[in-house]
Amino acid sequence: MPNISTESVNTTIAPSQPASTSSASMPKDTATIFNPAKPTATPAQSSTDSVQPYHHKANHNQNRSIEQSSDVVAAASAKATAATINAPVNAAPKIGFVSLGCPKALVDSERIITELSRDGYQVASDYEGADLVVVNTCGFIESAVQESLDAIGEAISKNGKVIVTGCLGKEAEKIREMHPAVLAVTGAHAYDEVITAVSQHVPKPNRSQDANYDPKIDLINEAGIKLTPSHYAYLKISEGCNHRCTFCIIPSLRGDLVSRPIDSVMNEALALKNAGVKELLIISQDTSAYGLDLKYRTSFWNGMPLKSKFYDLCQALNDLGIWVRLHYVYPYPHVDKVVELMGEKKLLPYLDIPFQHASHRILKAMKRPAHSENTLARIKAWREICPDIVIRSTFVVGFPGETEEDFQCLLDWLVEARLDRVGAFTYSEVEGAVANDLPNHVPADVKQERYERLMTLQQDISAQKLQEKVGKTLMVLVDEIDSEEGIAICRSYADAPEIDGHVYVDDITAQVKVGQFLTVTIDDASEYDLFASYKG
Repeated sequence: MPNISTESVNTTIAPSQPASTSSASMPKDTATIFNPAKPTATPAQSSTDSVQPYHHKANHNQNRSIEQSSDVVAAASAKATAATINAPVNAAPKIGFVSLGCPKALVDSERIITELSRDGYQVASDYEGADLVVVNTCGFIESAVQESLDAIGEAISKNGKVIVTGCLGKEAEKIREMHPAVLAVTGAHAYDEVITAVSQHVPKPNRSQDANYDPKIDLINEAGIKLTPSHYAYLKISEGCNHRCTFCIIPSLRGDLVSRPIDSVMNEALALKNAGVKELLIISQDTSAYGLDLKYRTSFWNGMPLKSKFYDLCQALNDLGIWVRLHYVYPYPHVDKVVELMGEKKLLPYLDIPFQHASHRILKAMKRPAHSENTLARIKAWREICPDIVIRSTFVVGFPGETEEDFQCLLDWLVEARLDRVGAFTYSEVEGAVANDLPNHVPADVKQERYERLMTLQQDISAQKLQEKVGKTLMVLVDEIDSEEGIAICRSYADAPEIDGHVYVDDITAQVKVGQFLTVTIDDASEYDLFASYKG
């Protein structure tokens, strides 16, 4: 495996699936153990139509296979590859890494890989070449639990030496019962425990004897090694959650809210910008609660006092002069002030808000924060403050006790809200969730039928909203280039990576590069994507 160099700290990884170049809406269809979600065709489609799956994912999965995790720390030159092939027998040990779950788990993986790299370990590109494999698991819903258990089993069968970490690590007995060969099990964001466990089973390399040791490893900055393309990165501002939603077990997996001091967040944000990142995706379990546990303590950054507070953080991030996208924001009243910043073009006018439902009866049963708020009025006010604002949300369909009347309330709410991006889950029991014990569970076929009705409705809303953009100009960020077809696969301010749509730009020149901003004209739209031209 190539040594880590300053060039490889933010190396772009290959996308999970090459994008189609047809004129139809292009689905993200990645059906592997590492990203198993297969889109479902809409029931309203004609059998003669090309398959148009529900494009928007309900959860922001950021799975990375052992090969993909390796790609990010591989040098991009043939020289580096040759160095690996001819590596001496005393080369540094290699650790394989499989990362499953949401962006918050991906950030955990990035931090562990960064620390292992600083210790001199290399990252293996396959199971056979790894001295040990770390599997970072997800335990949010039962399908994710099964996916994690399967990934552990695969790593054991193909390598034999496996350490398990992540959210499912809380279920250590379950893991050991199914896979007694695992060497160690830790919980979520247990960085030090993972590093210690790795070093116990694969001793740290002796740098004085390692002919492949690259002293540039010591220069890895606060941005660390990222498992995302070099032009965007996730920035986690807090861990845990103070809410006790009845369908969720995140607090039992990750604990209560623990915010990072604002100077720490800003140091990482600046390091990422200096490494070439053009877009920061702000993540946590409850982004708008940032700093509450710190009592909004003041820190100093760049000689200026800053409060560890959601609004103050947004202001400071704006000063970096790059795209800032907010995820997992609850609709508290103080979010209004942040929307004002968006109206002043100081933040991307994009909010990812997990509304989860619209029926007050169901929201109360879910114990959702702000369940009594008039969210339609708040959305209307936000659009008056910032007419360009894009709102993405997720919803749970078939929650225990949900009646047809409750579900129709949700559909009516969606018609009025006209959200830009919507994903949905059918409710499934999660071990340890309070909602499991609620009465009147909805039959599986009814849940699926409601899910399809919701997504069909939202598909129409999305198509209408995107048609309104035809003829307008937009600034887009290039994610990928199909050089054979002369197409740039881009995103606008309205599109978060891997969960929202794309802007497909035709007839690009060779001068257009990944990570570049383009100003394009929108020529056409489908249910989820835009198609544009670029004049150069």
